[in-house]
Amino acid sequence: MIEVKNLSFSYGEREILHTVSFSAENGELVGILGNNGAGKSTTIRLILNMIKPDAGSIKLFGRPNSERALKADIGVVLDEVGFPDCLTAAQANKVLRKAYKNWDEDAFFGYLKKLSIPESKPFGDFSRGMKMKLGIAAALSHNSKLLILDEATCGLDPVVRDEVVELFSDFTRDEEHSVLISSHIVSDLEKLCDYIAFLHQGRLMLCEEKDALLAEYCFARGTAAELDAIDRGSMIGRRDGRYGSEAIIRRAAAPAGLSLSPVSIEELFIF
Repeated sequence: MIEVKNLSFSYGEREILHTVSFSAENGELVGILGNNGAGKSTTIRLILNMIKPDAGSIKLFGRPNSERALKADIGVVLDEVGFPDCLTAAQANKVLRKAYKNWDEDAFFGYLKKLSIPESKPFGDFSRGMKMKLGIAAALSHNSKLLILDEATCGLDPVVRDEVVELFSDFTRDEEHSVLISSHIVSDLEKLCDYIAFLHQGRLMLCEEKDALLAEYCFARGTAAELDAIDRGSMIGRRDGRYGSEAIIRRAAAPAGLSLSPVSIEELFIF
């Protein structure tokens, strides 16, 4: 579905991305994690051919991402949903059914109802969360094969966010569908994604299967001396406090007798 190889991009003298490579196969849901400025949105804009890379290549469905015809099969929700302020959801439907040859009007109005989106209220009067929900409804309503989402759960209250996460999960139950989503809400990605990619200062720290990451790493707690004995190459990060020390390490490197506990994706990301 997506193949990114050695992607680099600079803005002036500032390097935004450095030789980033990852892929998303059919039926997979890949999440990109990173703090502000890590390069998440830049990566998505490069994939969508909105900006050009300095180096590297991008393929969608096995074809160069510059091919215009590919857009019909991609549903997109960026961090700012770009409907004109004057349009209502019902009017947006009239525009979109002319723009997409596979537009599904029944599906669109079904999502409006499911997500409690008013049909006749101008887009400019929507809250941020409501705007995101309308963007999601549109992205899901033209039989797209690939969803590309940039902070699509941002601004949603916890109940609606859970509903939206379930929609994305349902989408990938079709093995011909895939999702690429960036977010700083780690719990959403942990619940949703098959693979997690960590971007930090424009560099890809890792891209691994989520369940494998959770199985490979654990929390180790003990005295500073006990943690000093662990190979530094097996330690992701460490925190020393007044009452002891803790670190995220590879389970295989844990010495006998050390207190271990499961780690979350959020803890792994922070460390």
